[in-house]
Amino acid sequence: MSKKENSREDIERSSEEILEETMKEIYDGLQDSAAEDVQAGEESEEPDTDSLQELEEELSEGEEDPFDGDDGVIRLDDNEEFYDREDDEDDAFMSDEDELEPEEKTDGKKRGKKKVLIVLLVILGVLVLAYLGVALFFTRHFFFYTRINGTEFSAQAAGAVESYMEEQVKDYELTLKEIDGGSESIDGDDIDLTYVEGDEVTTLLKKQNPLLWITALWNHPEITASVGVEYDKDKLNEVIAGLKCMQPEEQTAPQSARPVFQDTEFVIQDEVIGSQIDTEKFTEAVNTAISGFQSTLDMEAEDCYVMPAFTADSPEVAAARDAMNSYLGANITYDFNPYTEVVDSSVISQWVTVDDSMNVTFNQDAVRSYIQELANKYDTYGKTRTIVTSLGNTVEVSGGTYGWQIDQEAEYNALTANIQNAETVTREPQYARRAASHEGNDYGSSYVEIDLTNQHVWVYVNGQCVVETDCVTGNPAEGNGTPQGVYSIAYKQMNTTLRGPKKADGTYEWESPVTYWMPFNGGIGLHDANWRSSFGGSIYQGGGSHGCVNLPPSVAGTVYDNIQAGTPVVCHY
Repeated sequence: MSKKENSREDIERSSEEILEETMKEIYDGLQDSAAEDVQAGEESEEPDTDSLQELEEELSEGEEDPFDGDDGVIRLDDNEEFYDREDDEDDAFMSDEDELEPEEKTDGKKRGKKKVLIVLLVILGVLVLAYLGVALFFTRHFFFYTRINGTEFSAQAAGAVESYMEEQVKDYELTLKEIDGGSESIDGDDIDLTYVEGDEVTTLLKKQNPLLWITALWNHPEITASVGVEYDKDKLNEVIAGLKCMQPEEQTAPQSARPVFQDTEFVIQDEVIGSQIDTEKFTEAVNTAISGFQSTLDMEAEDCYVMPAFTADSPEVAAARDAMNSYLGANITYDFNPYTEVVDSSVISQWVTVDDSMNVTFNQDAVRSYIQELANKYDTYGKTRTIVTSLGNTVEVSGGTYGWQIDQEAEYNALTANIQNAETVTREPQYARRAASHEGNDYGSSYVEIDLTNQHVWVYVNGQCVVETDCVTGNPAEGNGTPQGVYSIAYKQMNTTLRGPKKADGTYEWESPVTYWMPFNGGIGLHDANWRSSFGGSIYQGGGSHGCVNLPPSVAGTVYDNIQAGTPVVCHY
């Protein structure tokens, strides 16, 4: 005998045992009640056996029963009338002598309670028998509200389920519900679907416990079963491969939840499932649905799509968000008077990245790129300038050593330190070279202009020309032409001697004592030249200097007095 048959016999034996125990309880209750009645009778007065015997004899001889009146009244020979004890108000007609003693009343109440108990036990027994009867019914039928593969078979036998399955296979079609709201279908005829009778339904029926049938009233059973079908799996695979939703161009890859910058901080952006199908899971789900005669397959509910690696609830995403937000506390304002550049959370957020594994990185290259952008915007060193000369001409001036130049490495270190320390600060960037202004031409309004073509010098202080003079510059014919460009006065010195290259014997090729010395381009500078009697014109082309700008002694002192170290010098043709 199989385990399943043993299980059925155990259930039926349990039902019989419960019924036997219930009937035994009822029987024991009746026995106890009778015993207590006997005990109560022994304690009361003994009945008048002679009177009872005479009454029996009279009745047997056909005499009229005094209790046999139609009106429920006892009739005696002396015509006295008393109401029957069954009358609800017989106590009202009893004489004082006829009232019961207290002990007799108590005994009556006890007997009444026992009768109620007996009735309750009988009712309980009937209910138990009814419950067991229903349980017996469900040994051969499915529980109420039972659904098999989505179809309800409430209180149906296994045969009815099999018949339904066999009928459904004729016009079977599986509808695929896609994540984007679309749908496709698989027709049973396309995969040679046929019904095969089996014992799967009977097996499912035997698995339910009949004694628990009542639980089905609130806990409706949902059963998924592979029952009674055969189909060509190769044809099914071909049909699946030909579905529109399986084509690569119809699928979009999933996207994991990730931190994104919003307003002033990083927040978690929800994942996107997309429509990329997990072929293995999808094929398995389709096979399961067809085997169970399911009419619909919800592809999203059955996890047929490739899921993102991280969802909005993933702790890795939350940790990444917090790590990224830790960089956003700084606020650095760069002072490029009169302009400013602000590095706040909106800028820093672009330098904090997270990869597909939720690893957070502070992008150093992005910081360096930002500093390079500042340099491109504000650096003037080495750039060609367009200026309007003192004579009103517009010229292009390139070269020189003057101008703004950010020390990018030093600034990178300073900026990353500000960010790491979450500092709020207003400052200039770290400079390698400085200039006078970020507006217009960077040399500002106090500078020296040297026109190499017209051999003339102008000195401006706060936009006002304080002195101008002719000059003699370097001799281009000998390769000593004064180079153009923008420079700055390195320092100034009085009463010094200028010397040329040193010869082997320790002397110099030339020596020139000067009163005012103002270098701006290495060994090239402004100075007085008392050995010259004329300045300007074309003197420089044949009798020019070694590169310096020679000034008349009468104005050299005024030039000297109106400039200082750092004063820009603009040399142009």
